[in-house]
Amino acid sequence: MKAFFAIAALAALTAGPVYADCSYPPPPDKLPDGSTATLEQMQTAQKVVQTYDHAIKAYTDCIKLEHDASLEKAGDKLTPEQKAQIERVTSQKNNAAIDQEEQIVARFNEQIKAFKNKGKDQDTKKK
Repeated sequence: MKAFFAIAALAALTAGPVYADCSYPPPPDKLPDGSTATLEQMQTAQKVVQTYDHAIKAYTDCIKLEHDASLEKAGDKLTPEQKAQIERVTSQKNNAAIDQEEQIVARFNEQIKAFKNKGKDQDTKKK
């Protein structure tokens, strides 16, 4: 997680104003503990994760559009090194967003398993 913030900070600092319009979506505040959560809490969390997924998609689309626009605007004025830097920054921002999303989805999936196992444990105790 620390590596993510370091990469995100580096990307934000090196990107400059070209990427100012793309707002990085905040991750969900908290996911419920599947072993103690209610069905309603899990359904709400699922909606939050889906909303976050859509926000990450919009963010990565935005940075791609801004990347393409910055290259088009610069035309032939950029050196190969400058183009490579823009490519690196765009790639870092995209990868950091996708990595964080994957971590959140993995954590949520763990809680879904815990929630489902909770139901099995209760069924076993009743028998």
